[in-house]
Amino acid sequence: MSESNAPSRWKIGEYEFTSRLIIGSGKYDSFEQNLLCAETSGAEMVTVALRRVNFDANEGPRLLDVVSPKRFTILPNTAGCYTAEDAITTARMGRELLETDLIKLEVIGDERTLFPDVPATLEAAEILIKDGFTVLPYITDDPVACQRLANMGCPAVMPLAAPIGSGMGIRNPANLRIILETVEVPVIVDAGVGTASDAALAMELGATALLMNTAIAHAKDPIKMAHAMRLGVEAGRAAYEAGRMPQRLYASASSPLEGIANF
Repeated sequence: MSESNAPSRWKIGEYEFTSRLIIGSGKYDSFEQNLLCAETSGAEMVTVALRRVNFDANEGPRLLDVVSPKRFTILPNTAGCYTAEDAITTARMGRELLETDLIKLEVIGDERTLFPDVPATLEAAEILIKDGFTVLPYITDDPVACQRLANMGCPAVMPLAAPIGSGMGIRNPANLRIILETVEVPVIVDAGVGTASDAALAMELGATALLMNTAIAHAKDPIKMAHAMRLGVEAGRAAYEAGRMPQRLYASASSPLEGIANF
């Protein structure tokens, strides 16, 4: 691979990655299927719900014995928390269990839509940053909230594309573009991607990376979808870096008209 075509690296705080696809660890048929999807997708980071995963070997099989922290950067998350206090407590528990300062901060505000509670997310993020965490907040596609989180010290923001698990794709590309233009930290699109074309579109808009779970885990063939998502992310990023041609209202001849032979 030529140097110009080599994957560009990106950072979250002190952590550096080549893959721009992060996958989850829920809803798979087995831990082994989860591992195969992680490997096939090329992901270097896997997120783990602290409240939903077994850490005790005495209580049965453990995800992290299969999806090993020796092979992947594990991103613990506070899924299932509905208050800032619960999220903070869960994050601190994750730091003790996994010996990492990384945390994906989720404070849910509505049980039906699983939209984040923005004020509670801001409150928890501020406390966790002061506590030494590298905070990646799941947030609405609200440019102002993303700016505030970035300004307080979050090394990345994670705006949703659509409700968690909906597979509806990017519902508001205009907001995402504003976020990309107004924050100076990586923007990781989180939640709502359904298929590879959604992934490509997010990357073409300029997203730094994508996080997805249901789109792969609930596909008819999760392994094949993991491969498709990898290609979608890579193609979208390459297109973004290449810079698309200008869009025009009228046709433009592919070949120049000058010098055309007359018959």
